[in-house]
Amino acid sequence: MGPAHPECFQRVDVITDMLMTLRVLDMLAQFDAPAVTREELLRVHEAEYLDFLESIIPESGYRIIDLDTSMNPRTLQAARFAAGSVVFAVDQVMHGKTRNAFCNVRPPGHHATADTAMGFCFYNNVAVGAAHAIAEHGAGRVAIIDFDVHHGNGTDAIFSGNDKVRFFSLYERGLFPLDGSTSLAGGGAYVELPRESGGDEMRQAVEQGWKPGLDAFRPDLVMVSAGFDAHVQDDISSLRFSDADFEWLTGLVMETAEKHAGGRLVSVLEGGYDLDSLARCAGAHIKQLSGL
Repeated sequence: MGPAHPECFQRVDVITDMLMTLRVLDMLAQFDAPAVTREELLRVHEAEYLDFLESIIPESGYRIIDLDTSMNPRTLQAARFAAGSVVFAVDQVMHGKTRNAFCNVRPPGHHATADTAMGFCFYNNVAVGAAHAIAEHGAGRVAIIDFDVHHGNGTDAIFSGNDKVRFFSLYERGLFPLDGSTSLAGGGAYVELPRESGGDEMRQAVEQGWKPGLDAFRPDLVMVSAGFDAHVQDDISSLRFSDADFEWLTGLVMETAEKHAGGRLVSVLEGGYDLDSLARCAGAHIKQLSGL
């Protein structure tokens, strides 16, 4: 997205490097992502929006979308593979070829609404995957658990009023996009944490705000918007999560999947911009998912 932008290509590289350091990369099944199809995107995005994005691809340099988001000549190509990887992961999990999957992708997606790109996001990757699970695999109850420090407003809005999808969101109070420019859709289970909150506050709030709803919903597929930007080392937020807190959250989503969905879980990278803490926490997240 431009020089010195936090949403940089190194984000996916440091995760792969950490998996090598942990000596688990060669023990994981790895796949190159296919590109998402227009039909798959149309389940959650408006046709006019998809056409608009195609029409503004710059021949060189950058096209400014908003203060934080820009597009270069290959941005949409990357976004197609990011969304396509989630569709592929859903297929693998729903066909029983693997119990769970992690999509190490960028750009992120959970801020993209049906008709607007924002917050580094163009296509809503996790929403595309959830809609695919419903349309192609007959999923009746998909839980989307979003522990990125920013509220996933795009996902929230896309599935507002949809009885087959329940959205569980954790986020810092007053942080983008809930800074006066947008509001909660109102249909999800929301855990809002004040600035400077740490792991103890988060765990108590999640136990009270998420667990009863997850058990009542009984999802047959769990999808995760896995953002690691609430870490104390990440300057993009003011929350103070530790590595152990993300391990606890990973345990929660795995427990939910085991209890209700036969272990079926697809996790998708969202935020996390301090490369050191991102590598550690995402690497541990993937290792924990794999059971290694």
